[in-house]
Amino acid sequence: MQRITQGMLGTQFLRNLNNNLKGMDNLQNQMSTGRRLNKPSDDPVGISFSMRYRSEISANEQYQTNTNSATSWMSFTDTVMGQAGDVIQKLREMAVKASNGTNPQAALDTMKAEAAQLYEQMVDIGNSQFNGKYVFNGEQTNIRPYTLENAVTEEADTGLIDFEIGVGVKMSVNVPGNRVFGEQTDTDNIFKITQDFIKALGDGDFQAINKGIGDFDSRMNKFLDVRADIGAKMNRIELMDERLKDINVNVTSLQSKTEDADMAAVITNLKVAENVYQASLSTGAKIIQPTLVDFLR
Repeated sequence: MQRITQGMLGTQFLRNLNNNLKGMDNLQNQMSTGRRLNKPSDDPVGISFSMRYRSEISANEQYQTNTNSATSWMSFTDTVMGQAGDVIQKLREMAVKASNGTNPQAALDTMKAEAAQLYEQMVDIGNSQFNGKYVFNGEQTNIRPYTLENAVTEEADTGLIDFEIGVGVKMSVNVPGNRVFGEQTDTDNIFKITQDFIKALGDGDFQAINKGIGDFDSRMNKFLDVRADIGAKMNRIELMDERLKDINVNVTSLQSKTEDADMAAVITNLKVAENVYQASLSTGAKIIQPTLVDFLR
């Protein structure tokens, strides 16, 4: 039989006491942080899942930021295109009014002055900026696309600005100015037909004035097509944003289940550990009681 010595009892006692202290320390740490995982050794497999969830949440938050930025950009674009549509509508109404042939030249000259102001307004809209960036100049957002003198012959950059709104999902948020206001060679280039209309009013050319009605209608239809495309994209981004929010909730829930401590269980286990520790101390007190040798002195 193995002989049990006093030293062995003491060593075993200290080992058990230390283990009980470690258990209490771990439980107290969980209770103070509210987390089950505080270091990799707590659960190596759980840590790997936790890091994956954290990465997914971080990426998801960036996608949500992108969708918000994309929505803001396109909402602004739609607003200024609405303003441009109002200008075209006013020009068309003016063309209808001036085309009946009963207006004296003085009335046409008054309309000409108003049309010139509307032309300048259209150029200003073409140079609209959102957060300091020209929205109708493609990827060259730091360059002014149009000038009053040469708007007819100037062509905006056609590059597209893509926002990543999901894993592998990209969407262009800008509309090149050439698609909105027309190419240089387009017969309904808004700057050209407005200048032609202004000249026709000054010349009293009713045939050219009447032609302006069809030109403005043609450009308005293209405006509406672009606005419809913007609206469809905004609807898709809204759906994507809702999906991202749902994903965020689900992944956050999984992260919580992996990382967070069950406080009721922790408190109960801590109470048990305290009782075990007190029992260990009581046992230790008995182990270190005086031995037979002490009585023989």
